[in-house]
Amino acid sequence: MIYKYKAVSENGQVLEGYFEAESQTDVLTMLKSNSYLPVYIEEDLNTDVKLDIFSKKVNKKDIAVFCRQFYTMINAGIGIVKSLDILEKQTENKTLKKGIAALYEDVQKGFTLSEAMKKHEKIFPSLLVNMVEAGEVSGSLDVIMERMAVHFEKENKLENKIKTALVYPVALSIVALAVVIFLLTVVMPTFINMFESSGLALPGPTQALLTISNSLTQYWYLFVSMTIILIVAFLTFKKTDDGRRFLDSLKIRIPGVKKTNVKIITARFSRTLSTLLSSGIPLIQSIEVVGRIVGNKVVQDRLNLAAEDISKGVSLSKTIKDIDIFPPMVDSMIKIGEESGSLDEILYKTADFYDDEVEVALQKMTTLLEPLLLVFMAIVIGFIVIAMAMPMFDMVNTIEI
Repeated sequence: MIYKYKAVSENGQVLEGYFEAESQTDVLTMLKSNSYLPVYIEEDLNTDVKLDIFSKKVNKKDIAVFCRQFYTMINAGIGIVKSLDILEKQTENKTLKKGIAALYEDVQKGFTLSEAMKKHEKIFPSLLVNMVEAGEVSGSLDVIMERMAVHFEKENKLENKIKTALVYPVALSIVALAVVIFLLTVVMPTFINMFESSGLALPGPTQALLTISNSLTQYWYLFVSMTIILIVAFLTFKKTDDGRRFLDSLKIRIPGVKKTNVKIITARFSRTLSTLLSSGIPLIQSIEVVGRIVGNKVVQDRLNLAAEDISKGVSLSKTIKDIDIFPPMVDSMIKIGEESGSLDEILYKTADFYDDEVEVALQKMTTLLEPLLLVFMAIVIGFIVIAMAMPMFDMVNTIEI
C-alpha cells in the first residue's frame, strides 16, 4: 500500500514524499528513524491513472512508438527515469502521456518498470508488462523493447488491414438503410392520399409498404427506443463471459468469415508466442499470456486447457492439434520447431505467412461481400419503388378505360 507523507526535518526543511508500507505505523517508524517530525500521513488513493469516457484510446500504434522510442534511448545509454521523463514530454496521446507520467513517479518511488506498468493495465498491455518483467530479470530491457516495437507495429498493421476491409461494406450498409428509411418516411407518405382517394384496391405489396410506412412515421419513437434498447442489451451481453464466448464461437463457425477469423487468430498466436519464447518466458506462462492476446474467448479457454496438458508433459504440437481450431500447418510447423530446437523462429515465420494469408482472405471476403450488398440493396429499393408504382399503373389503366 502506498502512503503519502509530509514531514519536517531537524533543520526545518519541509519534506513530502511517498512510501510503500503495510500500515501508517510503518511509515511513522520510518520518519522517526530519520529524525523527521510527521505533519500528516495518508493513504495515496491516486495510484492508478483515472480514465474518463472522453479519454483518447491508446492503440497499438501508440504503444509501438512508445516501445521504439524507449528502446532507442535505453540503447543510447539513457537511464529509465530520464527516458520516461523525455517520453512523457513528447508523447501526443494524452491518455498515454498520463500513463507515462504515472510510470515516471512510480519508478522514482522505487518500483520496477514492470511493477509500475501493472498498476496501469488499462494503458499498458499485459503482453508488454510480462515482456518488460522478463527484460528486467535478464538485463536485456533494450532488446525486449525493440521486439515489442516490432510486435506492436505488425499488430497495428494487421488491425488496419481489417478496418480497411470493413470500411466499404459498413458504409454501403449504412447508406442502404438511410435510403430505405428516407423512402418509407418521406417519399411514401406523399403517395398515401393519392392512393386512398383513388378508391382502387391496392396490391398486396403496396398495402404492406403502407403499413410499414405508417408505423415508422406514427410510432418512430418506439422504433428508436427499441433500437437503443437492443444496442445496449447487445453491448451488455457482449461484455459478459458467456456473451463473449457465444459471439466468439460464431466468429470461428460461421461460413464465409470462419477462415478469415481463424487466420487472424493464427497470426496473432504465432507472433505473440514467438516473441515470448524468444525473450525467455516459460512455455506454460507464454501460452496463458497468448490466450489473453488472441482476442477470442473460445480459443483462450482451449489454450488454458492446453497449458494444463503441457504441464503434464504433453508436447505443444499435440495440444495445438487437439484444440482443433488452428490450420493443420500450424501444429506441423510447431512439431518441426520442437524437434529442431528453433520453435521461436518457426513460429515467427508462421506468423509472417499468415499475415499475408489474412490480407488475401480479407480481399476475397470484401470482393464477395460488395456485390452481395449491392444486390441486396437493389432488391430492397427496387421492391419499394415497384410497390409505389403498381397503384399508379392501375390508376392509368382505369382512366384509359
